[in-house]
Amino acid sequence: MAIIEQATNPLSEFIYALKPPETRRQWPNRLKVVFHFLGLTGSLEDQASQFVNLYRDAGMITVYEKLTGFISYQVERAGKKEISFATIPNYLKAIKLFCEMNDIQMNWKKISRGMCRVRQAANDRAPTLSEIQSILEYPDRRIKPIIYTMISSGIRIGSWDYFKWKHVKPFENENGEVVAAKLIVYANEADEYDSFITPEAYRSLKDWMEFRASYGEKITGESWLMRNIWQTTNMDYGAKHGLATAPKKLKSSGIKRLIERALWEQGVREPLKEGERRHEWKAAHGFRKFYKTHAEQIMKPINVEITMGHSIGISASYYRPTEREVLDDYIKNELSRAN
Repeated sequence: MAIIEQATNPLSEFIYALKPPETRRQWPNRLKVVFHFLGLTGSLEDQASQFVNLYRDAGMITVYEKLTGFISYQVERAGKKEISFATIPNYLKAIKLFCEMNDIQMNWKKISRGMCRVRQAANDRAPTLSEIQSILEYPDRRIKPIIYTMISSGIRIGSWDYFKWKHVKPFENENGEVVAAKLIVYANEADEYDSFITPEAYRSLKDWMEFRASYGEKITGESWLMRNIWQTTNMDYGAKHGLATAPKKLKSSGIKRLIERALWEQGVREPLKEGERRHEWKAAHGFRKFYKTHAEQIMKPINVEITMGHSIGISASYYRPTEREVLDDYIKNELSRAN
């Protein structure tokens, strides 16, 4: 076994590799589940150091046996419907990244064999058009631009942490009509990619920005797409503008809570029945699934993957469409919906 030098803080090595905010929020919790099963105690930082010491002192075979035991236990839980089969790979991804960032060598191919029964996707559906329409009627001005943008681009909820007004670029036809808009997702990050939104989504965003400007906010390219709400009143004294001129970014966690409130208050989401563990569709991810389901009916599947920020593997070396080619495919998809 190769001797490894323990990092000053093994957990910080793991955190360093986490970029999207949603990943930073979820993956440490998943890592803690693994560490807890292995009998490691204390804070997550303490557990991380103990795991590295375990590998250094007991060896790779011991750690391998513990990790395969963890996978077997989770598969058993999934068989009892205590958790979803699709949850198990998420735990494995977290501990695998931790090991890679701390130079811990494991045979991940052998470990993953125990997940042969694991389904690649949870058994949930996309929201229906009528459900989406109900959500759009929720009385918060932000809900329409949020939902229209998500169902027409397939973006992840975490991408809202990066969106500024300058990241939305409209495309016009020869008549000056907006036919779509480009959305720069995760701008200036390693995972940056381009997607598109419909004219309806663009107008909704534009109306929202203009509404903010009407209450005194200075809108520039650096303005966050989503911000906190403020008091709107017809009175002429200072309270009319107040916090409107001091915007605070609405984080992706806040947007998720807003969507969940809309689901409950519009009667789209109901309490789970006895024996049920999850709702028919996920609050935020359901809109991503809605985009993929509908776009694949018209667009080239590989273009759908590109606009969702998915890796296309080795195909990326051979298939390199221009922005215009993907846009034309996207517009064809939107025209088919309109008809």
